[in-house]
Amino acid sequence: QVQLVESGGGLVQPGGSLRLSCAASGFNLDAYVIGWFRQAPGKEREAVSCIRSSDGLTYYLDSVKGRFTMSRDNAKNMVYLQMNSLKPEDTAVYYCAADPSPGHFTIRTLSEWWMYDYWGQGAQVTVSS
Repeated sequence: QVQLVESGGGLVQPGGSLRLSCAASGFNLDAYVIGWFRQAPGKEREAVSCIRSSDGLTYYLDSVKGRFTMSRDNAKNMVYLQMNSLKPEDTAVYYCAADPSPGHFTIRTLSEWWMYDYWGQGAQVTVSS
């Protein structure tokens, strides 16, 4: 059974950092497409960072480039999102997602939330002074 569990959310001041973790079970991360998404109240879910492990095809939301970094630890079957220089507009529920069909994705669809089959429960990130 595929399961994703996020952790590491919380309250942080503007300019601060947080690292989100996503523990995957029931599948091997390196065979899947992995993504971090977020959804703020009243807004649509948007991709933050996504990667197709088979060839390294990667997406980052423009507003987080240079501040956020996604990484994997295949031995632990973990995915991380390091978030630095956080801004109030980064406040959202952050979700880890995975999909077992890397061949279905292109650079355009890598960031489309509806392409992903498996989702974690979400982690709240609040950036506020």
